[in-house]
Parts: sequence; C-alpha cells; structure tokens
Amino acid sequence: MDTEVINLDSIERYNELYGLETRHRQAAVVDLSKAERWLTHFTVHYGVYALFLKQTKCGDLRYGRQTYDYQEGTVTSFAPGQVVEVRMDEGARPAALGLVFHPDLISGTALGREIGRYGFFSYASNEALHLSEEEKGTFRECLRMIGTELERPEDRHSRRLLTNQIELLLDYCLRFYDRQFVTRKEVNMDVLARFEGLLDSYFRSDRPQKEGLPSVRYFADGVHLSPNYFGDLVKKETGRTAQAYIRDKLIMMAKEGLGGGKNVSEVAYGLGFQYPQHFTRLFKQSVGVTPTEWRTAMEGERRQ
Repeated sequence: MDTEVINLDSIERYNELYGLETRHRQAAVVDLSKAERWLTHFTVHYGVYALFLKQTKCGDLRYGRQTYDYQEGTVTSFAPGQVVEVRMDEGARPAALGLVFHPDLISGTALGREIGRYGFFSYASNEALHLSEEEKGTFRECLRMIGTELERPEDRHSRRLLTNQIELLLDYCLRFYDRQFVTRKEVNMDVLARFEGLLDSYFRSDRPQKEGLPSVRYFADGVHLSPNYFGDLVKKETGRTAQAYIRDKLIMMAKEGLGGGKNVSEVAYGLGFQYPQHFTRLFKQSVGVTPTEWRTAMEGERRQ
C-alpha cells in the first residue's frame, strides 16, 4: 500500500499536518502531544529544518534504507531536501517536542552562513542523539526561550534574537554529540577497524583500476553510516578527516608499490588515478618530494 507523500515546504504546511496553530510564518516550537490530527503512515519531503526531542516511543522512522527505532529521549534532525518515511504504532499518537524553521529565516544571517557546521542535520535517523536527563532539560529550556520570542510582537530585534537562540540550541546539540562520540568509544573503535579493513581490501583489489579513487561516501556506506556522521566520528577518534585518512592509506600503498620496483605510472594507475601527474602532485604534497625522488632516496639508503 502506497504511503501519502507530504511536502513540508512551509511552517504553515507543517502545522496543518498536525492541526496546530501557526503563530509565526518562519518558525515554530511544536508540541506534538497537542496535535489535533495526525497520519499513521506517510512520507515527508522536508523543505524546512526540524529538530525533535522524542518523549515517548510511538513509531519508526525510515531514512533511506535504514529504519530507526525512535525511542524516548532521543533527538533527531532533518534538513531541506531530506525524505523520511514515518510509521506510527497502532493506537499511538505523536509525542515529541521540537523546533521547525524555514531556511528563509536564517538567510543572510550569521547562522545562515554557519549552518554547514551543524553536520548532524545530515546524519541518518539511526544516528540520532541520545540525551541525558540534564541534557533534556537544556534542550527544553532552549525551546522555551525560542517559543517566548516567537510569542512577542515582531520588532527590529526579533530576527537577530530568534536566530541567536536557535544557534544556541544547535550549539548545545553539537556539544551533546561530542559527548555521545566519547561515551560510544567502543562502538566507534569497531567502526574504525571496519574502515581500516575496507581501505585495505579496496586498495589490494582491482577495484581502483575499475572504479577509481574511493570516496568518503563509499566507506561510510560500507559501515552503514551517513557520510557526515562517519566523517565526524573519524575526526573525533583520530584527529584526521576521513579524506585525510584515505589519503594516508593511499600514500602508504604508493610507497609499498614504489619500493617493490613498480614505476610511477604503474603505481598511479594501480591506485585508481586516471593521470600519473595527478598522483605525483598528491604524493609531493603529502611527502614533500616526488615519487621518483622518494624512490631514489630509498634506493640510496639501501645501498649504504
């Protein structure tokens, strides 16, 4: 059976979906426990930003191919362009507290310029944020301040204060995610181990010649994480970006090939480069000398 498709491209459209009153055309603090109507199975095309704290377990979310069991005390976030399938449990009703805001609200503001910092908007649903009781209190207090500002008559200060308060909430979520990366260290190390295994198997196969240089997305898919969450996890655990981690592996494999008697072109093509000069440029940027200079130096050391 096909699900109803909802295009949430405005705050008014969002409120209509749940029978809530629209008090501001660009933002809303919503309490879904007060919803007057709701659907049990639908697909949402987001045209707004949304951030929700789940207060009870009442259903599942599907983001891409991953289903997330959306439990009490979790925060999940959505950004314009994302598509999410929502399936409510039999007899359940929504019970989440959150913020919805339109991209136009932050356009041209400091928050609009910095929105890319909040990578969690691109995390998949199965990478939701799990809050402690104290963190839930902070989240709710931020929403309370935003809600209070939304209730005030608009003046020349309104937009700046509102975007600053939204930014404060998002900054707290960044802090909470940092804490979660630490508390899930054992899980994170397992992800890194699988990443290492995927790196090794990729570069030791014929896939580079067939498919070229691997992307961060390729490895994120391999460990069943979104690229943003995967990249943040790698950076938190290693101090290196995922792209730098891939490059380090590539340079290590290049040195292995050069030291084993292969010429520069053989190594370049074997690692997935279309043009040897691109490989030479990357190698020099990383090592400080060209592949030929590095091999000559290594051969000189062996003769000593």
